[in-house]
Amino acid sequence: MIYFYKLLSLILYPLLILLVVLRKVFNKEDKFRYLEKIFFNSFSVDRDKKKKLIWIHAASIGEVQSIFPLIEKFNNEKKNLEFLITTVTLSSGKLVEKYFDNYSNVKHRYFPLDVIFLVNKFLDSWDPNLIIFIDSEIWPNFLLQSKKRGKALLLVNARITPKTFKKWMLIKRTSKKIFESFDHCFASSSESERLLKNLGAKKVDYYGNLKFCDDIDIKKIENKSKNVLLNKNFWCAASIHKDEEGFCIEAHLNLKNKISNLLTIIAPRQLYRSKNIKSYCDKKGLQAQILNNDNTIDFSKEVVILNFHGELSKFFKFAKSVFIGKSMVKKLKYDGGQNPITAAKMSCNIYHGPFVSNFREIYDYFQESLLCKQIKDVEELSVMLEKDFKLPEKNFHKSNSNLDLIGKEILNKTFLKIDQIMSNENN
Repeated sequence: MIYFYKLLSLILYPLLILLVVLRKVFNKEDKFRYLEKIFFNSFSVDRDKKKKLIWIHAASIGEVQSIFPLIEKFNNEKKNLEFLITTVTLSSGKLVEKYFDNYSNVKHRYFPLDVIFLVNKFLDSWDPNLIIFIDSEIWPNFLLQSKKRGKALLLVNARITPKTFKKWMLIKRTSKKIFESFDHCFASSSESERLLKNLGAKKVDYYGNLKFCDDIDIKKIENKSKNVLLNKNFWCAASIHKDEEGFCIEAHLNLKNKISNLLTIIAPRQLYRSKNIKSYCDKKGLQAQILNNDNTIDFSKEVVILNFHGELSKFFKFAKSVFIGKSMVKKLKYDGGQNPITAAKMSCNIYHGPFVSNFREIYDYFQESLLCKQIKDVEELSVMLEKDFKLPEKNFHKSNSNLDLIGKEILNKTFLKIDQIMSNENN
């Protein structure tokens, strides 16, 4: 099966090049750096051989944000280190570049196609001392070629759902070979810990989900539209997927004649959907604005669609209520749910649909702690939002220092174990 995958990736290489180029045409790839994915002479290797290089691969926004505290921890605790971060999506690449803009020892590149000659050239050129793949990023050529070179290979914040487990079990021998290639796996949940062991991973630890580790200083969070937010009754619909856009607009329409100065802020998971959402609002007679990162909210607007990623905390700070998306789409029953942790740390009342399997343990804990509530339809969400709007000013008594303590413990344990692995590799 591995040999077949290697051969198939070579055969499909010309088509994959075409796919990346087409994505670039439709503004889904970086128009200047998309070649990093498809040609090894565009890798732009910038490596200080006197320093140890930790290469971390995280596909998209959520995975990338989860590793920021870990990188900062290593940067503060250890000297003589460099970091290479690779991502897949355009939005995650921009987020990395913005976050680490002032870090001379942190480089970002787009992840190349998992084609054997690109893999070999990438590994030979960058020559990392430690390789960390995040979440569920499994690329057989990269993993097996890294192992062949004797590189320390980790899977961090690993997430294996029952659905993906069943798929891996269809190629049981191959999956065992792949998961055995990891020197150590750090599971994001107890369920993932169990499934990783069943897939053949040799060493698995479960300390908790790294997404708890984001250290949020509420006092330092600013928003250009602060005056508008303080004078509006607004709620946030975060990480909204295509089939939930109408759901959010219907909730707004239900409340429009009941709540004065009503504002709905929608953060689509896929930014290219912004224009579609605005068109839907236009059809419903709603005044909508697509908000870019350098704009401010027009007070006359009823719906604002965020056209950027990575800045939700700027709105959560002022919001009483947040609906977390990818939770109302039945076809995503086994892949549903988005991260509610940031909203919880910002003391928001959190609402979500029934399909949250990707973060089931976190949502279960939040429900036990009364930090979130599952809703079944748009009517129930409308009722809950109306109640929240009638509450006094938002306060931060629920921002639960316990969440910060959990995050610090997870971060410290993960850091210490990875540091130990690095030290053992150098002996």
